Amino acid sequence: MQGLIEKELSSNDKILKPDFNSRTGRELLAFYLQTKFKQILAFDKKYPMPIFREVNPDFIYRFSKRLINNPEKRFLISITGESAAGKSTICREISKVIEQLSMPVTILSTDNYFNDISQLIAQYGTFDKLRDSGYDVDAPSSFQLDVLKSDLQDLADGLDIRCPMYLPNGTGVSMPNAIEVKSSKIIIVEGTATMYEDVKDIFDIKIYVETDDEIRKKWFVTRAVEERNQDVENALKHWNYISVAGEKYVKPYRREADMIINGKADLKYFAQILEYIYTITNNFQ
Repeated sequence: MQGLIEKELSSNDKILKPDFNSRTGRELLAFYLQTKFKQILAFDKKYPMPIFREVNPDFIYRFSKRLINNPEKRFLISITGESAAGKSTICREISKVIEQLSMPVTILSTDNYFNDISQLIAQYGTFDKLRDSGYDVDAPSSFQLDVLKSDLQDLADGLDIRCPMYLPNGTGVSMPNAIEVKSSKIIIVEGTATMYEDVKDIFDIKIYVETDDEIRKKWFVTRAVEERNQDVENALKHWNYISVAGEKYVKPYRREADMIINGKADLKYFAQILEYIYTITNNFQ
């Protein structure tokens, strides 16, 4: 992939920068991006550990149509998948590349939109006891989906927002309007709630991160013990819960994703793909 980047930068065979304010210019850009994306997929198929597991056959056409017909709206990209599939790791890598290349991208997590359950936790004593009582943490009803939908629509229209902040300290507190979120040209939203009804159709690109269950279990337990100070027994108990929740709430939306990507992919290679995408969208005469 690094070779493709260098070839693109050194090539004298470049197109003139299209006039994005004209339909003809946008059509030219769409055709150009279609060609380059097919090039990425062809390269990826030959890579020892490909990133793209599946790509929806009509994705490129729909993306091009959106680019041509509705250029004013910001691009919203969702990244979802089961717990410990690698969503957050991939978003951290995206953040690093964004910082290095000064790309106009905002990243938002739907974990901020959990309901405030502080009173329930106080009633049951701890988050784990509340979970064990049957409270379904990952159900769509456990999120402020109306607030999320409204915020995403505002961001798509170019409006900055202030989103809630859910405190990940076991208290279940959600603070409204706590985090300022800029409406950049590209907005990446990570989390399971991105694929729930009334929210999923707002996105222009839907990405599903997939990793084998045994690897996910290892990652989940390690993270719970080393980063969240849980004991192994409780971590395994919560793993059993999220495995069932994933089958129920997340996997059904896999078929609606525009692309399935490998959560175990080489992050350096993933970063190079992002750099290549940046290069081809900014490397005109």
